[in-house]
Amino acid sequence: MDANAVKSAKREVIFDEGRHYKAKIGYVVLAMEQTIEDDVYTLTPDGVGIHFSRIYSTNEVAPENLLAQAGELTKAASLILPGLTLDAVTYACTSGSFVIGEDRCKNLLTDGAKGAKATTLTTGVIRALEALNTKKIVVATPYIDSVNAIEVEYFQKRGLEILDIQGLNILMDEDMVRVPPSYIRDFAKSIDRPDAEAIFISCGALRSIDIIDELEQMVGKPVVTSNQALVWDALRLAGVDDKVEGYGRLFREF
Repeated sequence: MDANAVKSAKREVIFDEGRHYKAKIGYVVLAMEQTIEDDVYTLTPDGVGIHFSRIYSTNEVAPENLLAQAGELTKAASLILPGLTLDAVTYACTSGSFVIGEDRCKNLLTDGAKGAKATTLTTGVIRALEALNTKKIVVATPYIDSVNAIEVEYFQKRGLEILDIQGLNILMDEDMVRVPPSYIRDFAKSIDRPDAEAIFISCGALRSIDIIDELEQMVGKPVVTSNQALVWDALRLAGVDDKVEGYGRLFREF
């Protein structure tokens, strides 16, 4: 065929709302991330678009390295469907968002994703605990104590009462992703106490969503995990109210 003869006939093209007819949500994850993406796909109902961007991060989860991520947030957010408006955009790092601060993170995300409702993983956790009407909590983390100390101070300033926080003193992100769910369950259960209204398992690198229902049945109280709260918050912020079974009271009732 002669290329000069190519001419498409005029047609009336039919469009629908596409696969993502409920909402489009952007997640800014760390370069070292190996858990969050899988969990987001697991927890997100049909009809919601999931769009990821990565920022530079080191393997060492230390305060100075977490703080440095602030410089990457705006650019990363701007690369998620540029030219289109996301319904919500979130910074998907627990420790990074409380080290940098929620408000600063949200402003940086909004600078890159104009018109999107911005949130952070820490914001999602706080909103989840509020929805469950819980303030007195125990916290299980994989972090070193210098990160745990910042988490306690930050959450207490946000109105939560931290009865206890215990970390696994793991420095490397690549090691956090290899902690088995059964170990996470037993570790979180071991720090529970009668006056705690909920257990929070902190860190998106941990495979915690696998044991939420089981642990709630064992302790008889709500269990909030980073990735559960991350997705729940982003969905609700985007106007998606679908309930998801199998991942705790938060997703089942709110």
